[in-house]
Amino acid sequence: MADRPRTAIDYTSEITDIARETLLYIATTLGDLLDQIVLVGGLVPSLIIDESPDVPSHVGTMDVDLGLSFGLMDSQRYIEVSSRLRKAGFQPDLNEEGNPTRQRWVIDVAGKPPGKVDFLIQPADSLSPGGTQQDLESDFAAITTPGLHLAFQDMLEVSLDGQTIKEEMVTRTFQVCGPGAFIILKALAVRRRNEPKDSYDLQHVVRYYGKDLGDVISRLTPLLDDPITAEALSFLSKDFQAANSIGPSRAAEFLGTPEDGNLKADIVGAVRGLLKKCGFNM
Repeated sequence: MADRPRTAIDYTSEITDIARETLLYIATTLGDLLDQIVLVGGLVPSLIIDESPDVPSHVGTMDVDLGLSFGLMDSQRYIEVSSRLRKAGFQPDLNEEGNPTRQRWVIDVAGKPPGKVDFLIQPADSLSPGGTQQDLESDFAAITTPGLHLAFQDMLEVSLDGQTIKEEMVTRTFQVCGPGAFIILKALAVRRRNEPKDSYDLQHVVRYYGKDLGDVISRLTPLLDDPITAEALSFLSKDFQAANSIGPSRAAEFLGTPEDGNLKADIVGAVRGLLKKCGFNM
């Protein structure tokens, strides 16, 4: 996966609009296969957090991240997924060396930036660190992502309406990763790759989902018995321990205010509050 920009200024509304339009087009393309797919990644916060004067807008994302269930593997329905995407105009993207990236597909529509989608799948081995490419077909693959199974447990159905990347007006319902699983996946991502956008995404959901922190806890509590959740909370405890820890520091860096001590303290307070209410021994 290509490196993400390190600051919010590089994320424009046009870029996020393309991602949303791409998701809507995928929804119209995959139809009855959507029950085996969940949206994860940077588009999630803008879809699960209600806008209000008290909530800063999430910066969005540059691409669409789709988690594939093992049900697709067992029934080989992934063949139908790739077949429909090809017919709809998607194809494997190319990396900087001009080689196909089988885990990322792209659609080009004249006059618009390309719409990109990354495919993720839970590792078959629960001890796997993830990050490897699992081949599904000769030109179709997914990146193994520990904790992805939790996105299918903590999941919200979100109604999307607007235009597709081909400017068709539609309304579709899509399965979207809930806040509990999102925080776990982002905690693992912060530890694995340390990109500022991951820390920003994590703190945004912790601080702004629902009415208060209790709404986040209610989504996270059913996941607490899973070993991957314990690992993620341990990472959170270490990476958001103090204002100068990597989590709040990278989030402030992403927002272009690396010296904002009040912001970093607020982030630490929210994350520590979350851990305490989860009964995590800090």
